[in-house]
Amino acid sequence: MAAAAKISTKTLKLNTGATIPVIGLGTWQSPDEECYSAVLSALHAGYRHIDTARIYQNEEAVGKAVAQYLKESGTSRDKLFITTKLWCSEVQDPEKALKESLERLNLEYVDLYLMHWPVSMVNRGDLFPKTASGTTEIIPFDKWNYVETYKIMQKLYKAGLTKAIGISNFNIPKIDYLLAQSGVDVVPACLQVEIHPYLPQFDLVDYCTKKGILVECYSPLGSTGAPLLKDPALIKLGEKYGVSPACIAISWAVARDTIPLPKSVHEERIVSNLKVVDLADEDISLVDAVSKTTAKRLVKPEWGVDIFGDSAKL
Repeated sequence: MAAAAKISTKTLKLNTGATIPVIGLGTWQSPDEECYSAVLSALHAGYRHIDTARIYQNEEAVGKAVAQYLKESGTSRDKLFITTKLWCSEVQDPEKALKESLERLNLEYVDLYLMHWPVSMVNRGDLFPKTASGTTEIIPFDKWNYVETYKIMQKLYKAGLTKAIGISNFNIPKIDYLLAQSGVDVVPACLQVEIHPYLPQFDLVDYCTKKGILVECYSPLGSTGAPLLKDPALIKLGEKYGVSPACIAISWAVARDTIPLPKSVHEERIVSNLKVVDLADEDISLVDAVSKTTAKRLVKPEWGVDIFGDSAKL
């Protein structure tokens, strides 16, 4: 059943009416020079969707690569989809944070601005503020929380500094809580969360689909070390289709109408990560079943709050 993988040109429609390319280049843990080369390679390979964040500290490199690509290719800015994210220690002034991100990116707007985590940290001028005892300094929920941040982000969307706003690392209770609050009148366009065959998040994806929220998948190959590439089920399916286990994982995400954001700084893998195969329904079901034997969340920051717990209030 081997079939040549093809470059994905699939797009999905946001609740704003805009379209988003279904595969994007992730840039987490990509230092400046590597990030610049990776983004430039990706754009020349056919990517039209690049994902960065304030905390990645590579927005300038992303912006430099985007500018270089636009100059070399003659492509117009509106053909690209650029995402960045609001960091936790800057949540009390999203407008200032976004304008500084735009300056680093050398862009007039981003296509999507995400609240990176539903966590509010004290702003002491550094990205990871610490208490005297060395723990992360979190603002109590009743003093400031993600609802207040999101209300301000709505103004940035309405002002055109970003074409869409969204959230990241939220679960169903937190989204429910957010949407129920007075003054929240813009449904998030996207939710970005950890999703891969070890953490398929079926309920969360179904919930977001019903709410009109697209789901983006970070760490679609299993984060650092890409453990999914060694998974026997994915290896076997890769052999069946004549592709890599990575292609199977990415193709599975695309088949679900989710948006995988594979990260690489190696040109060969950057190119191959944009290619997908059409998985048969029974093979999608096989990948769905991987989490029954191996289920794990791989990204779990230890900030002293229960981010993924059932409580809406941290």
